Amino acid sequence: MWFGYKYAVVTGANKAIGLETVRQLASQVFHQLDVLDPVSIDSLANFIQEKLGRLDILVNNAGASGVVVDEEGLKALNIDPSSWLSGQAYKLIELHGVIKPNYEKAEECLNTNYHGVRRVTEALLPLLQLSPAGARIVNVSSLRSELKVKG
Repeated sequence: MWFGYKYAVVTGANKAIGLETVRQLASQVFHQLDVLDPVSIDSLANFIQEKLGRLDILVNNAGASGVVVDEEGLKALNIDPSSWLSGQAYKLIELHGVIKPNYEKAEECLNTNYHGVRRVTEALLPLLQLSPAGARIVNVSSLRSELKVKG
């Protein structure tokens, strides 16, 4: 897929798009990352510096929805709770009120989707600049990236 690249970081790689991206880019080097934890981010940057010396690809995929999800309500609508953010299902869910925003979830969303991406990118940028093939940063978004004001 991306010839000439050897080392990649994919955030949010525990499910969905991130997991499939990791499967396709998989190598023998793995390091866990929590984009909300500056110590974890620094640990990853140090690990890459020591073990690999550079980074070729950063896929910022980690994300938080910013809402509380009523999983029983999803099941009543015959929607799989693990895929509730996909396409038309979201409109049905919104219509039936099985997702509810609250302050804590909004804060988590902002911390993950903005501050987490910024911190990871800033920490890894010096390593990306060392890529002989010209590094790539890919920012993945979904419905989680939408900001709406209800009025």
